Amino acid sequence: MRNHHTTAAVLAAAALALTACGPPSASGESKPGTPAPSGTAREAAVLPDLVGMGLQAAQDTAQAAGFHSLTSHDALGRGRGQVLDRGWKVCSQTPAAGSGVDTAAKVDLGAVKLEEECPAREQATPSAPVGGTMPNFVGRSMKVARQALPGNASITVKDALQERMVLQESNWRVCTQSPPTGTPLTGQPVAFHVVKFEETCP
Repeated sequence: MRNHHTTAAVLAAAALALTACGPPSASGESKPGTPAPSGTAREAAVLPDLVGMGLQAAQDTAQAAGFHSLTSHDALGRGRGQVLDRGWKVCSQTPAAGSGVDTAAKVDLGAVKLEEECPAREQATPSAPVGGTMPNFVGRSMKVARQALPGNASITVKDALQERMVLQESNWRVCTQSPPTGTPLTGQPVAFHVVKFEETCP
């Protein structure tokens, strides 16, 4: 009989406790002691002037200032990757240095190798969408030309001076191209004669 009364008392106490807690909140509010959802507020900071710095030092400086979305590109338009950052220097930056820059913004650094001169103006990368016309690639990197053409294009590349193999196309520039600039691209084969950047076209 005592056990029956004790069990009933325990059940009554449990029911009272549940009633006191109440149903879960339908408003989506955080319970006390639970971290609140992260806010969507954006932060602004001062983006330092990175031009003239070594690429690695520039990236470190930008990160220290709160900017972590960093990218870089070949300022000479040759399509080279910046594999060893310490071997490159910064020629340009986007966005420009200044205050009030969104820290979530992508910071793009145009760079050249340490022994190279920064260009007075960077060349825009040519594009040749399917169904478009042949751009003028003369003087441009063979790597850039290949990247700009449709992925299914049949491309032939020959050394204009000797019979060397064209292996690292970012080190070679276009002397002649076929078809000529402005020709509609209809799937026809494309041919280039190239020389190394330090050489003169015949």
